[in-house]
Amino acid sequence: MTKSPRLAAVSVLTGALLSLSPSASRAGTARPADGPPGPGVSGGAASDAVPGLGLRERSPGRTDEPDGRIGRTDRPGDRPRLSPLPGRDAAGPAVHPMADSRTDRERLLRWWTPTRMRRARPLDTLVALAAVRGLVPGGRPAETAASAPSTGATWTSGGRVAQTIGRVFFLYAGRPASCSGDAVTSGNQSTVITAGHCVRLDGAWHTDWMFVPGYHDGQAPYGKWTAARTLTTPQWEAHEDLDYDVGAATVDPQEGRTLTSVVGGQGIAFNQPRRRRMYAFGYPAQAPYDGSRLVYCSGRAKDDTKSHDVGLTCDMTAGSSGGPWFLGFDARTGAGTQNSVNSFKYDADPNVMFGPYFGAAVKALYDKAQNT
Repeated sequence: MTKSPRLAAVSVLTGALLSLSPSASRAGTARPADGPPGPGVSGGAASDAVPGLGLRERSPGRTDEPDGRIGRTDRPGDRPRLSPLPGRDAAGPAVHPMADSRTDRERLLRWWTPTRMRRARPLDTLVALAAVRGLVPGGRPAETAASAPSTGATWTSGGRVAQTIGRVFFLYAGRPASCSGDAVTSGNQSTVITAGHCVRLDGAWHTDWMFVPGYHDGQAPYGKWTAARTLTTPQWEAHEDLDYDVGAATVDPQEGRTLTSVVGGQGIAFNQPRRRRMYAFGYPAQAPYDGSRLVYCSGRAKDDTKSHDVGLTCDMTAGSSGGPWFLGFDARTGAGTQNSVNSFKYDADPNVMFGPYFGAAVKALYDKAQNT
């Protein structure tokens, strides 16, 4: 089985839709979304009109069937990636502008109601269903001591991770979607690290991107932070190469305060020794999880024999994509040094999460984000 950006952690929605998808026009008109309508949504007086930051249309010819990047089941040894774009590997990180006015940001914040955040679902719910079913056993995740090894328990120990890690929300092909992300220390005090497919997928950038640190069941205890720009590695932009599946966002300040001045930031490191003990966090939203709470795995990382990536025994499901992996994690304080993100699983090895190695390309991405 090839490496599959069904992205076992992949966290974009193609599941049940809201009553109306946001429209592409800034004038606020609404139109039906692609695909069948989902359940109606309550949310006060908030309109289903477009938040105003642009709507990506479904890619021409795209279907909800496996296509070589989602749910691929080709012969062993194949690597799912898009056709190369000449000269892109030598380029620097790719940058995409997002919210460009206060009006845009305010409209987006109103549109992402608690109900809409709760209903955002991962792409895996519709794509390659045969491969996804039975990904993890049924039942509720266990609660274990934070210092004990975990394959997917609810994090109940608080600390810094309960503030710096959050859910990411955006529109994918016009549909509300979610991922996970982490606030890291940075020069601009406004940098979030996530997975590359959580900012860009199928050759197009996601729109209406927002980070909610400390998210819990529709609540945003530390505010909702709109992206000023999103970024990814040149390898992910050009080829959607999972070895470089890392993304970033710089978020707008709130009431004159920066992100990490409010929630703090985790350290980040590059080119570190491999096969070390690590903690991975995220907001898995596919059964047995529901995206309402922070979940973690811990253990010793291993090398992926088919790539340059690293693996960790972990039952987290779709929705956890982009959640951080930490070295030197202190379970008492919730502080650590970020050194990977949840990225994908193999169909044949569904109990192991894989993440990209943080090398030179990821350092260049981080440097670009913190100085942009």
